[in-house]
Amino acid sequence: MKRREFLQAAGLGLATTAVAAPAIAQSMPELKWRLTASWPKSLDTLYGTVEHISKRVAEITDNKFQIQGFAAGEIVPGLQVLDAVQNGTVEMGHTAGYYYVGKDPSFAFATALPFGLNSRQQESWQQFGGGIELLDELFKQYNCHAIPTGNTGAQMGGWFRTEIKTLHDLNGIKMRIGGFAGRVVAKLGVVPQQLAPGDIYPSLEKGTIDAAEWVGPYDDEKLGFVKIARYYYYPGWWEGGAQGHTLINIAKWNELPKNYQAVLTAVIREAGLIQIAKYDAQNPPAMKRLLAAGAQLRAFSPEIMEASYKAAQETYAEISQTNPLFKKLNESMSAYRGDAYLWWQIAELPFDSFMIRQRTRT
Repeated sequence: MKRREFLQAAGLGLATTAVAAPAIAQSMPELKWRLTASWPKSLDTLYGTVEHISKRVAEITDNKFQIQGFAAGEIVPGLQVLDAVQNGTVEMGHTAGYYYVGKDPSFAFATALPFGLNSRQQESWQQFGGGIELLDELFKQYNCHAIPTGNTGAQMGGWFRTEIKTLHDLNGIKMRIGGFAGRVVAKLGVVPQQLAPGDIYPSLEKGTIDAAEWVGPYDDEKLGFVKIARYYYYPGWWEGGAQGHTLINIAKWNELPKNYQAVLTAVIREAGLIQIAKYDAQNPPAMKRLLAAGAQLRAFSPEIMEASYKAAQETYAEISQTNPLFKKLNESMSAYRGDAYLWWQIAELPFDSFMIRQRTRT
């Protein structure tokens, strides 16, 4: 190639590059968003998810997309995250859908329904059983794009000042209990209280409530419940697998470039996997420490479990009569659960049961 032809070709290449560069830059705008959470910073499992999202989005976008996290109470109270995202006070929020059952009981399906699904089933139902599509119908009514974000796994049944041996012992108990489960335990005589995590300890200490459930050993140890209420009950039948969600104001979501939408989705899902892995790693040693600190483990009696299950089914039937979306969600989840546990009893349960027996022999 002659020198002049080479220079002309090189010039053409430079011109092409010069044209392409602004297009790439335009797809990576500089953005600063705020993310408010329902959790205090002391809960490093839950608030740690917020921190992970902020850090990873900044890393992947070379700091062009920055998300600043705020703990509960720094912008809005922990139980007002949905409202803050809905009305555009913040662009994003990390919360549990069942905190908003007062707006619509269908929100329970976003997090955990009493006697619903375990953590893996919840994930599978949403991804492959039609759950996400149904929940999208709900969240869009509140101006939110919602992405499932992590799970606690099966939770504990809570801390009680006194032993709960019979159904009669539940009558009149004032209990902090999350989400939809309050409507169910009310049928058993419990007086449900919905409190943000930072308000639970002082309420228990002052005697405003008689019992409280939060998540499980690792978080419960941080909140100090063992100092006040010694009886630690299981299982948390109202939360066989409690899932969180990251909420994004839908107008802000639609404004994002597609590559930023992809980054956010991938990072949020990654953060969720880390969250449940951390719970599974931290709960066993935390349980040992709680027992050493004086916690008394107790199982809910078969009588209480059966009565609770019956009360839950009655509640779902009542709500389904007047709430079509709740009815659709319940029918979808129940059908999926039936098949899921058919498989579980064949493979997962026998394996786990055998391995638990082996543990006790060594």
